[in-house]
Amino acid sequence: MRIMGLDFGSKTVGVAISDPLLITAQGIEIIRRKEENKLRQTLARIEELILEYEVEEIVLGYPKHMNDSEGNRVALTKEFAEKLMRRTALPITFWDERLTTVAADRTMIEAGIRREDRKEHVDRIAAVLILQGYLDYRKNRQDGVLEQEKPEPDEDAGETEVRMETGL
Repeated sequence: MRIMGLDFGSKTVGVAISDPLLITAQGIEIIRRKEENKLRQTLARIEELILEYEVEEIVLGYPKHMNDSEGNRVALTKEFAEKLMRRTALPITFWDERLTTVAADRTMIEAGIRREDRKEHVDRIAAVLILQGYLDYRKNRQDGVLEQEKPEPDEDAGETEVRMETGL
């Protein structure tokens, strides 16, 4: 089983895929279209990737405003999700994507990618951040407690402390 992460934009869709163990997300491509409303080829390519990677679930970035309001991009994203669900019959989970583009840009700066080349990669990296956030959430939920709620290790039991730092 794999999960696909999508960063849906006006002319591009960044695509990420989880590993089979649902631990890590890898960016695989950016699907580009000439016009915002032309989704047929985009949906067809996503279907191809779903078959190729044996995807069983989709995580779609949900573009709320920083003040928690929903604008035009949210409406377009919901329309896209409906079309995608009709074509694939896969469950779709919306995942808050606020600040993912900022984090993707910061990641590329730290990696030394030149400014003029960043636009070429930002949607794929944003899809990775969306999917990785969801995978981490799933893992923590399955473990029964979120990381910050875990009790301190018992020194007498010989446990070692594990610290996981995440953030944008």
